[in-house]
Amino acid sequence: MIAGIPPNLEYRRGVLRILDQTRLPWEETHVEARDAEAVAAAIGRLAVRGAPAIGIAAGYGLCVALADLLARDPEAGLTAAREALADARARLGAARPTAVNLPAALTRLERAESAFCRTAAKATAGDLLDRLEAEAAALHRDERQVCEDIAAAGLSLLPEAATLVTHCNAGPLATGGIGTALGVILRGHERGRRFTVYAGETRPLLQGARLTAWELGKAGVPVRLMPDGAGPGLILAGKVDAVIVGADRVAANGDTANKLGTLPLALAAARAGTPFYVAAPWTSFDPSAPDGAAVPIEERGAEEVTHLAGRATAAPGAAVYNPAFDVTPGDLVTAFLTERGVLRPPYAFGRDAECDPA
Repeated sequence: MIAGIPPNLEYRRGVLRILDQTRLPWEETHVEARDAEAVAAAIGRLAVRGAPAIGIAAGYGLCVALADLLARDPEAGLTAAREALADARARLGAARPTAVNLPAALTRLERAESAFCRTAAKATAGDLLDRLEAEAAALHRDERQVCEDIAAAGLSLLPEAATLVTHCNAGPLATGGIGTALGVILRGHERGRRFTVYAGETRPLLQGARLTAWELGKAGVPVRLMPDGAGPGLILAGKVDAVIVGADRVAANGDTANKLGTLPLALAAARAGTPFYVAAPWTSFDPSAPDGAAVPIEERGAEEVTHLAGRATAAPGAAVYNPAFDVTPGDLVTAFLTERGVLRPPYAFGRDAECDPA
């Protein structure tokens, strides 16, 4: 990890300690979630955000749910435990609809639960909790390694010195490790690459201004914050060597849902002939979605647009359209940077798509 950036998620039995990203960079405040509803609420209000981190939080959320049941009823059996877990999966699964890592993590732990209950004779709910905690911790470790492998894939494509544009936040705060898009940059900087980064502020919740600029500053990477609308012009002026962003879900044809404001960068990059890279773990690829039209796009509350820090900034009564994400067509993506290597077009893939090794 990067010195000065605290862990975003820490679990001990029955408690998920979440670094509240809504308070950064002004305060390092933690939320302690002790039931599935509290974990789901933290995901919904963006106290924890970023597709990989959401998945990890959901995995721990199931552990919290079962520990909560056992705290209230130490004699609870496997039937009650599985009912509580099913309810927790429903609550957590509905917290945010776009990031496919969330249902992927819940499915992974559900499979571990089912396999355990099929094979463990005379098991207790406490034994099941042990198994789920081990699986959630393994998911967290796996995501940490995924970040390292994505960084290796990205660095295989970038020059020793480069001016890069990124959008939203895809660093340690958003993942289980060094980051996806930002992980490439951070590992490159550590290894002597001369990177300068332009980061969009990411309206309306300023993830780029609050989080990406903070992370890059902690790491000593030269970063210039810019209004979201400045990125396309910078690219078209020929001042950018590559654009690198994360993803919340990638459809089978390469259409990519990422934070609102990504699409204009991709259009400008295509016009300028600038590489546009998407750094994403394989869990973000959803072959069940044939194209971007099948990806559910979360629309968030109006107050995110009409207010800033609790103060109204819009005309009273103004109607609001506030999609959290836009969809970049797959034909605008130069390559995907994954833990399996570099995935190049044509993008008509399943889970076993072939990648170029990093």
